[in-house]
Amino acid sequence: MELRWRKSSFSADTGACIEVAEGDDFVFLRESDDPEVIVRTTRRKLRAFLEGAKAGEFDDFV
Repeated sequence: MELRWRKSSFSADTGACIEVAEGDDFVFLRESDDPEVIVRTTRRKLRAFLEGAKAGEFDDFV
């Protein structure tokens, strides 16, 4: 399966970004500077993570 990778326009050209792709029933994530390492998750799990991040649940990591 060929994936179409996308990244946020906010990441500019720094090379420090996460790219996202969709395929079948999964969402794929990778770091732009290490594209061979790919994380696969479901839409439901990614949505739950993003909602938690927006709510500040992970603010202590930075």
